[in-house]
Amino acid sequence: MADTHSKETRSYNMSRIRSQNTKPEAMVRKFLFSTGLRYTKNDKRYPGHPDILLPKYRAVVFINGCFWHCHEGCPDFVIPKSNKDYWVPKLEKNQKRDEENYSALRKAGWSVLIVWECELKKDFRDKRLEQLYHQILIT
Repeated sequence: MADTHSKETRSYNMSRIRSQNTKPEAMVRKFLFSTGLRYTKNDKRYPGHPDILLPKYRAVVFINGCFWHCHEGCPDFVIPKSNKDYWVPKLEKNQKRDEENYSALRKAGWSVLIVWECELKKDFRDKRLEQLYHQILIT
């Protein structure tokens, strides 16, 4: 099936997809700051450039989009029906890169915590953020 947008329109749309300072990231950072936890963000010295790095607790937090990081079992993760020859390898490569980054961080002594975008929806948000807070404290 052909793309419904021109090449220029599709390029513009894709360029608007942010990889840093997304709404879910801002939500998690605001919560952590309100609990008194201090962190750095998107530190390029570490594999995968963790969204949130908490040196005091040797913990890193990745806030993953369900689509881009292949959240299995999530209704927000559906492989597009069109252009599967592009999307399947692309998403598999993302998953492989994520696992390599998580493994490298764990080997370096960091606790790796993942927050999925769908977990920050209104019905689940408070419970997931409290859970994250406690996960950080026990690392």
